[in-house]
Amino acid sequence: MNANAVGAVGAAGFFILMIVIVWQTAATWRSRMLAAREDQYRQLAAKYAQLLEDNVELHRRTLDELTLTRTSLTSMEKMMREIE
Repeated sequence: MNANAVGAVGAAGFFILMIVIVWQTAATWRSRMLAAREDQYRQLAAKYAQLLEDNVELHRRTLDELTLTRTSLTSMEKMMREIE
């Protein structure tokens, strides 16, 4: 082999190596981005679940207070009827 052929093979090998390195770096970066996005989705889902639980608790309290208010109102109406 002459020096030009060796140089061409060496340059081709170097460029192939660089392409593989860039390709693998991009694949690694992409997988890290996907993992970070998945983690953010998990955090969002956990936050949503907590907010939903809080909302259910507030709804339950509101219903309890409404029931007490209705009971009091019924009692007051009964007393007003007895007074008349």
